[in-house]
Amino acid sequence: MSETKDRPYHHGDLRRALIETALAMLAADQNWTFTLREVARRTGVSHAAPYKHFRDREMLLRELARIGFVRLGEVMTVALSSDSASVREKFVAGAEACIDFALKNPGLYRLMFSADADKSADPALHDAAMGTFGILLRLLEEGQRDGSFQPVALSAQAAACWAQVHGLAMLAISGQLLEEKVGKEPVQAALNVLMEGLCREK
Repeated sequence: MSETKDRPYHHGDLRRALIETALAMLAADQNWTFTLREVARRTGVSHAAPYKHFRDREMLLRELARIGFVRLGEVMTVALSSDSASVREKFVAGAEACIDFALKNPGLYRLMFSADADKSADPALHDAAMGTFGILLRLLEEGQRDGSFQPVALSAQAAACWAQVHGLAMLAISGQLLEEKVGKEPVQAALNVLMEGLCREK
């Protein structure tokens, strides 16, 4: 684990301080192998202090993942906010925002979709993840209503779109979108192919 500057605890919001420290460690190392004891040390509190808010490491990891989904939802919402953009343009902007979020937060993004972020064990995490997924569903519904997107089962359409965008994000953060394999602009090219299948012929 790389060395990150200790973050001494000086204020009354211990829970927030622990979360901020853990997020900083996750960003620095791009993994979540740290212990609650290490988070406490980096925060500048006793080893027992985290247990006042997190009964175990897994509970802290689920909270980090929840924050990740909230932040992803926020950046996607901003990307879709143009009133003048077509549904197709909004979809591409949202997909690019998701992939950009993953590239800027690779450790957090991996955690969000890992087995350590067990959504069945945490209703708040589940709701955050579904809230972000709901952005995609609403966009697809809008596209079907105005005739831009194919009138197929929404669940199947959402699964196909999610799989491709998430797959691109994971390949991007893993450094697998190599030019010799997939060309100079693989994300844009892949999204163009996706849109050809998603949109109705005019």
